[in-house]
Amino acid sequence: MTTREHGDERGAFHIRRIGLQDLEVLMWISRQTFMETFAAANSEEDMRQYLDEAFSPQRLAAELQDPDSSFHFAEQDGKVVGYLKLNRDKAQTEALGDHALEIERIYVPASQQGKGVAQVLLAEALRQAREQGADRLWLGVWEKNHRAIRFYEKHGFVAFGTHLFRLGNDEQTDLLMHARLEGL
Repeated sequence: MTTREHGDERGAFHIRRIGLQDLEVLMWISRQTFMETFAAANSEEDMRQYLDEAFSPQRLAAELQDPDSSFHFAEQDGKVVGYLKLNRDKAQTEALGDHALEIERIYVPASQQGKGVAQVLLAEALRQAREQGADRLWLGVWEKNHRAIRFYEKHGFVAFGTHLFRLGNDEQTDLLMHARLEGL
């Protein structure tokens, strides 16, 4: 597995690409961060249905084995403090071409927010995009997740469209945002 060290005045982070051996931790952090971020604004039934589908062991194992997707844990002092999921080619949730790399998830638990974890994971996404020859990095973010939208705008992302995101039985709108790599 690929590993990298990142650090600043807030501490050192270890970034490593993960595999099937990390499935249980991936399932735990996915569910925890999704609940923390979205439970208050969505019904319990829709949340339960989404968590059971999107973060089941079978679904996450299949995603971990997809050659067009990669997962990366951010660790600090031996503890997982966030993760990144990247998609290219056919794994992208929208067909944006061979020269685009999608950030499907930057998930950071509430207890770790404001500590530089998201910035480190975004820096890893940018590094991977350049390494893979992408000309842009893109993502979808719920239109009501204002904190995340501000974070991405601060880092050079701009909205370019929308798509539907189904959370249980609720259809929601995600803003599609991208950053051209030559500008970053």
